[in-house]
Amino acid sequence: MNTLNAGEKSHEAKAKKIRIIHSKRRLLQLKRKEELSHNIRYISKVPVRIVMDRDFLVLHPGDPLSRLVQELRGEESSAVVTDEEGRLMGFITMKDLLHFFEPPRRYSIVGVGLLKKYSVNRASNVADIMVRRPVTIHVDENLGRAIKVMIETGKHHLPVVDDENRVHGVLEVKDIIRLIRIVSS
Repeated sequence: MNTLNAGEKSHEAKAKKIRIIHSKRRLLQLKRKEELSHNIRYISKVPVRIVMDRDFLVLHPGDPLSRLVQELRGEESSAVVTDEEGRLMGFITMKDLLHFFEPPRRYSIVGVGLLKKYSVNRASNVADIMVRRPVTIHVDENLGRAIKVMIETGKHHLPVVDDENRVHGVLEVKDIIRLIRIVSS
């Protein structure tokens, strides 16, 4: 009977150790969650102007489409289309460019718009594919507002503009993620 008690005691000791390990893990998870929550609150208050990319591709509506294709390289994944004074006229992402070249569906009705869309040649220009009223964020906003706009609209790139619609930068999801990594380290 003593061997049974020793076995039970051994089992109880293991169970107690497991409970201690689980409670320590739980405390550690809660602490990490609290730190992350604090970091997220901090991140949401960071001004957009600190995180935005100031080195961005600028094009004009009359620029040839070939220039856009040549200049979208490496880190570049969007282009801002401005007038001569730097005011936003349009915006293009790589995804917009891909949509422009998307083949017609099997049962598409061929109309003038579709024919115009597929008549891309060397004479095509940036104005043919730019988004004319892009979703933007004001240069004085904070990341909390920018994140909300991105989530609500599904946009991963936001041109950053001032009251006169002049472009100051581009805010991308990757810029926000980079900040989160820095703050969470």
